[in-house]
Formats: sequence, structure tokens, C-alpha cells
Amino acid sequence: MSERDGSPQAEGPKPLPGAVAFFGMGLTAAVCVGIGVGLGLWLDSALGTGPIFLLVGLALGVATAAVSVVRQIRTYL
Repeated sequence: MSERDGSPQAEGPKPLPGAVAFFGMGLTAAVCVGIGVGLGLWLDSALGTGPIFLLVGLALGVATAAVSVVRQIRTYL
């Protein structure tokens, strides 16, 4: 049926992401991990601790990157 008679039309498949979308996902992941590692290194040097905050920052950066990329991927599912 068409839109003229007021009935809803079936939704077609969503378009596949292009190279720009994949580049954006990779860039987002790299920035998240980079910020986490950078803050961890900075805290370790400021507080004189070992690699404790580096590892915490790395873990938080990877987790943030994963959540962000999953959110971006869901727009295409």
C-alpha cells in the first residue's frame, strides 16, 4: 500500500556504512584509548606511582571505546 491511503509502508534495510563511518569508528576508539593512557601516565608521573594508573586508564579507555563503537554500529543494525 502507499502513503497516500494512510497505511504505513514497510521499512527497508538500512544502508551499509561507508569508509567514512569506519574511519570515524576507528578514530573514536583511538582517541578514547589515547586519552585514557595519557591521563594514566600523567597521574602516575604526578603521584609517583608505578603503572597502576596507566593500567586503569587503559582499561577505562578500552571500555569507553567499546561502548562508543557499539553505539555507532547499532545505527546500522
